[in-house]
Amino acid sequence: MNVSINGSAERAAQVLSRPFTVGGMTVPNRIAMAPMTRMFSPGGVPNAEVVAYYARRAAAGVGLIITEGTYIEHPSAGLSDSVPRFYGEDALAGWAEVVQQVHLAGGRIAPQIWHVGVSREEGAPPHPEAPVLSPSGIGLNGEPVGRAMTQDDVDAVIAAFAEAAANAERIGFDGVELHGAHGYLIDQFLWGATNRRSDDYGGDPASRVRFAAELVAACRKAVSAEFPIIFRTSQWKQDHYDVRMAETPQELEALLTPLVEAGVDVFHSSTRRYWTPEFEGSDLNLAGWTKKLTGKSTITVGSVGLNQDFLPTFVPGTGSEQTQVADIENLLDRLERDEFDLVAVGRALLADPEWAAKVLSGRTAELVPFSKDQLGTLH
Repeated sequence: MNVSINGSAERAAQVLSRPFTVGGMTVPNRIAMAPMTRMFSPGGVPNAEVVAYYARRAAAGVGLIITEGTYIEHPSAGLSDSVPRFYGEDALAGWAEVVQQVHLAGGRIAPQIWHVGVSREEGAPPHPEAPVLSPSGIGLNGEPVGRAMTQDDVDAVIAAFAEAAANAERIGFDGVELHGAHGYLIDQFLWGATNRRSDDYGGDPASRVRFAAELVAACRKAVSAEFPIIFRTSQWKQDHYDVRMAETPQELEALLTPLVEAGVDVFHSSTRRYWTPEFEGSDLNLAGWTKKLTGKSTITVGSVGLNQDFLPTFVPGTGSEQTQVADIENLLDRLERDEFDLVAVGRALLADPEWAAKVLSGRTAELVPFSKDQLGTLH
């Protein structure tokens, strides 16, 4: 990939500045902020620094903010008391202030609501007494851990997601994203390696997607018809980056179709590198295939504006310590042919809160490269 900044400002502005409407939400441009866990919310409550963090990016031209993952009200949902939660008057008041300031800055915002499932360690806060739950009591590495969810567990988690979605609409968010990717709970049901159930929630793809579809349907019922539901998917799982949940377009379609029928409006298709083709015989990425198969709008994500994926940040020896700024010509090509609808920017927006403003105005020479030490601050 060419890492020089040689795209014209006029082209970037033309392609990225188009408004996008889904349901009752109109996003002023095609730039979204990807959800990234930051762990800067003591006691799970978003504070003034978190408010400023999101508002700063909206003020600099990000059309849609998708918040970091935030825990639903279920004792087994979380793994840290520094990650924000989406329940309790104190946390919801913090989120309401985030919403207000993002709206004042001209942006739109959706919370990503989340249950980590088997990724939680025994004894982890905010509820150290809670058990580790998953579809089959099996970790991402195939080893036994925690316990399999009962029907009562399934019902409780679905109800908690629905309540969180309703609260998102009630306190003024513009939509909601359900975290169904990266090997967390919803994804653990979707993936055959972690879902070995013999009841209605396990087996073939139509059965493995049942939990997710029931969850989406419950959220759809809990919010108004015009309130957009975004669903995040991925092939890769945490620490298992080459895993493929669907080997063919047909397998992917079998997993996505029930989610569309249940009420998903937008799919957020998470990849490590947005320019990588998803299946042989086509240069479409995961977001492109998802849009083609479902007819729904999609968000692409994966190393946008950077020359390498996130792996070197977390796995030593897999790349350069310094991630350089890269052009987005390939991204603009794909947007122009409507391969996907929105572009989520992650690490580039952590490094440079003004990334959107600089790209839209042609000030790409001023873009700040990403480095690992930026994860230690909330700026």
